[in-house]
Amino acid sequence: MTQTSDNVTWLTQAAYDQLKAELDYLSGPARTEIATKIAAAREEGDLRENGGYHAAKEEQGKQELRVRQLTQLLEKAKVGTAPASDGVAAPGTLITIAFDGDEDDTLEFLLASREYASSDFETYSPQSPLGSGVNGKKIGEDAQYELPNGKQATVKVLAVKPFNG
Repeated sequence: MTQTSDNVTWLTQAAYDQLKAELDYLSGPARTEIATKIAAAREEGDLRENGGYHAAKEEQGKQELRVRQLTQLLEKAKVGTAPASDGVAAPGTLITIAFDGDEDDTLEFLLASREYASSDFETYSPQSPLGSGVNGKKIGEDAQYELPNGKQATVKVLAVKPFNG
């Protein structure tokens, strides 16, 4: 889980290790793999009409962008612990909300940086409209946030628990 403040990203040890492993892979074995793909495509001849070459170069560009993003993130990262279970929505917590007070229409999501998005839970960043609306709210409190159409929506915080990833 992550919490960003003053250009510092707070990560749990597990999140840091996961991102570091991705960086190590992308800047090592993945670079070798893409270089091999590019070399093989280059051998095929005319580069102007070589779809495999252009696809490999595009993949390489995306990979290098991710390496830069991870490097910057990890340089500013501080390793900490999961937030306390005090019932207050904060980065690193799993939050259950009810839409418009309807306790049958609920959503559980992780309030965290997109870098820590997981397939187990939807992830909303603290800077997103919903994330900023619920951040700091206690169980039972209502939170408002702006919808893409400019209207305001209200949700009720039903549960908050630390995410131990």
